[in-house]
Amino acid sequence: MSTTLIQGGTVISAVGRREADVLIDGEKIVAILAPGRAASMGVTADRTIDATNKYVVPGGVDVHTHMELPFGGTEASDTFETGTCAAAWGGVTTIVDFAVQNTGFSVQDQLAVWHEKAAGNCAIDYGFHQIIGGVDDESLKAMTYLVDNEGITSFKLFMAYPGVLYSDDGQILRAMQNASESGAMIMMHAENGIAIDVLVSQYIARGETDPKFHSLSRPAELESEATHRAIQLSKVAGNVPLYIVHMSASGALEEVAAAQHAGLNVFAETCPQYLYLTLEDQLAQPGFEGAKWVCSTPLRTKHEHHQADLWKGLRMNELAVVSTDHCPFCFKDQKELGDPAKGSNFSKIPNGIGGVEHRMELIYQGVVLGEISLERWVETCSTTPARMFGLDHKGVIEPGADADILVWDPNGKTRIGINDKHHMNMDHSAYEGFEIDGKVDTVLSRGTVVIENDTYVGTKGHGKFVKRGLSTYLH
Repeated sequence: MSTTLIQGGTVISAVGRREADVLIDGEKIVAILAPGRAASMGVTADRTIDATNKYVVPGGVDVHTHMELPFGGTEASDTFETGTCAAAWGGVTTIVDFAVQNTGFSVQDQLAVWHEKAAGNCAIDYGFHQIIGGVDDESLKAMTYLVDNEGITSFKLFMAYPGVLYSDDGQILRAMQNASESGAMIMMHAENGIAIDVLVSQYIARGETDPKFHSLSRPAELESEATHRAIQLSKVAGNVPLYIVHMSASGALEEVAAAQHAGLNVFAETCPQYLYLTLEDQLAQPGFEGAKWVCSTPLRTKHEHHQADLWKGLRMNELAVVSTDHCPFCFKDQKELGDPAKGSNFSKIPNGIGGVEHRMELIYQGVVLGEISLERWVETCSTTPARMFGLDHKGVIEPGADADILVWDPNGKTRIGINDKHHMNMDHSAYEGFEIDGKVDTVLSRGTVVIENDTYVGTKGHGKFVKRGLSTYLH
């Protein structure tokens, strides 16, 4: 096996930073050495990477992506090949995507479909969560089987999208009870979909059909209410581990914080779009332009404190993880499915924003702005997501861990935009014109360089499916 020495850099972990060199043998990190120690020990490497004046951090772990997701008569525009390549460009070395089971379909059969989509196509390592769209005796048995045999230890349920993925409270309770027995994590899309559907129909009946009404019909109160209800159900189910996805609202965060203060295994993530984008500045742009930013949960108003509270939640560990909910759709022919000028309305716009390439960059900018520390950047984007979802050899730089490493240049610059840095299979960028005070320099996936010198040098099929264990992040 070949060896690689990353030398001269500052290794950043969740607990601190130090000048150190990283020695890699094959796919694994084998030693963290004091500067110059390698030479004094006579250690030679087949390849040396100069990280002088740069940060050496664990590769990003994005635990919420949707490659090739069918939605509303179309599907997400990134394949596992294009999406994982874009992820690598952004310093991400592992994704956890969602296999989808709909009512009336076998969980195992649908999981097999996702394995087929991904196998041999990924540039970086990947795992799966399993969406349970139809909770019944068979899917409950399948949940246990997947935990015991398939390395899939987390299951997503929806309080939204009635008639598509929605589970009622009784179904949610049964799934939670099952997860409690197996030690699995329940992930929850927490919005009151029944109430939302009423509001959506009322807006459309009034002729209020533009993209901004997507947010107005999904008020923050209905995210907070659903979050509260999910937490109470998790208590009844025996304090089953509960993870609230894509949190956007202050009230929902308060519910999670209260649950944590009560000692419950309740966790949450937010996404870059909720930290940087708003209803007024993006979603409410003139004409149909705002459709680019339709996602659920929606972008919130800048006239309330949602963004500030989410950043504070990250600092205080009320929010444990930053993911992307990467679910890209092109503007042309996809987002346009909801264009009122073509006789449609906002409810037909495919829900999703592409961002798998930019999470490490955007959250690092939070470091520059003083919102979080360097260590917290690493913790929320790499270490905690790996621990939360049983990725035992990911998210850390230590001997025995997979050599998934991002060399980050804090002195570089990144301009995000369709004609600047943009490798996702989309015809627009949600972060067009954003400038980042830092830059992805070199990316290694299991010891193999996949990004260097502003060039993708990885290969399709390098990424492997990772069987996950149970969460190691529980109270």
